[in-house]
Amino acid sequence: MGPFRIKKGLGRGLSSLIGDAKVNSNVNKLSVSDLVRNKLQPRKIFDQKNLEELTNSIKERGVIQPIIVRNSQNHTDKYEIIAGERRWLAAQNAGLHEIPVVITEADDLKSLEFAIVENVQRHDLNSIEEANGYQKLIDQFGYDQEKVAKFIGKSRSHISNCLRLLTLPKEVITLIENGNLSQGHAKVLVGLENAFFVAKKIIDKKLSVRQAENLVKIFKTKSKSKYILKDPNLKQLESELINKIGLNVSINNKKNNSGSIYFEYKNLDQLNRIIEIIKINY
Repeated sequence: MGPFRIKKGLGRGLSSLIGDAKVNSNVNKLSVSDLVRNKLQPRKIFDQKNLEELTNSIKERGVIQPIIVRNSQNHTDKYEIIAGERRWLAAQNAGLHEIPVVITEADDLKSLEFAIVENVQRHDLNSIEEANGYQKLIDQFGYDQEKVAKFIGKSRSHISNCLRLLTLPKEVITLIENGNLSQGHAKVLVGLENAFFVAKKIIDKKLSVRQAENLVKIFKTKSKSKYILKDPNLKQLESELINKIGLNVSINNKKNNSGSIYFEYKNLDQLNRIIEIIKINY
């Protein structure tokens, strides 16, 4: 089996990416100390048990599939790993001094594409790492969700749901990264005001995704009830302001009579209108 015989289940596939780049088709041997981590590697967490299993396998059979590298931009006479960092770590743990590599020419975008595709194909990323990888393609390389979906070979809704996880509180994101909360459970928490509290309930009670959805519905119902019970005087004032300026207005008043007023505008003209009203009257 050649070094490029890689399964093609996702989008263009790793084989296609290799075909797009200039590759030294020979398998080379490099010292493990000549390699450095991929600065764009989306994967941050390596499961210790899986790493130990791979280490034992390498001790018995060696590294069967070469890892893909490029010349390092930040380290002289070093090579940066594009795909295969887990094999590199396991090889070191197994006591190997050299490792088979394939050297390719790749810019930062190609390097990130390699890393994402390989990890997604192997199901090695948790959902936050996967989402961060997609977000990098969008923020740093001008991708949109449609282009990411086509490239990865996933549905647009899958990409969108992954990215929405990044809007969760940091405490909830940590639970996902540590494997305490599944992606299915996390999805139902997006947009919930007390997401971390509910997440802990889901974990403590060992709720299924369906049970978690029902729990979230209860909290959302309570939240809506609070809105419905808003002081009638405030609602009347909101209505008067809406009629006066023609824009949606929301007044949030606390028990100590402090609070905030929100003006909703949908374009620049409406924003300028709000500003002019304030300037004229104050």
